[in-house]
Amino acid sequence: MEPKKILLIDDELDVLRTSVILLEMAGFKVVTATDGIDGLRKARAENPDLIILDVMLPNLDGYKICRILKFDEKYKQIPIIMLTARAQESDKKMSKEVCADVHITKPFSPDELIKKIHELLKAKDNKIH
Repeated sequence: MEPKKILLIDDELDVLRTSVILLEMAGFKVVTATDGIDGLRKARAENPDLIILDVMLPNLDGYKICRILKFDEKYKQIPIIMLTARAQESDKKMSKEVCADVHITKPFSPDELIKKIHELLKAKDNKIH
C-alpha cells in the first residue's frame, strides 16, 4: 500500500524540518510549502490525504487557506489540522469557523500529532468506503 501523503504548510523552518522527520518516520510521504499561496497551490496540485497548516503564514494566512479548501467540493474531504502558536479561545473558535478538523497548539506533542493524523485518516477512509 502506498504511504499516505501529507501536505505540511509552515514558514518556521525548524518546525518544518522537525515535522518532516517525524512524519516520515511514521511512514508518511511529506510535501512542504513555506507560504500560503504556495501551500494552496500544492494542496490543489498534490491532492494530499491530509494537510497540516500553520495559521500565521506569508502571503495568505492558514485560516483563509482552510476556508478556501473546505468550501470547495473537490477538496473539502481533506482533513486539515491547524498547527499554531496561537492558543487563545478566539483562535480555536476561528479554526472551527473555517471548518478545520483539529486545532493543535505549538509546542505540540509529536505523539499527539501522529495520533490525530491516524484518527483523521481512518475517519476519512471510513467515509469513503
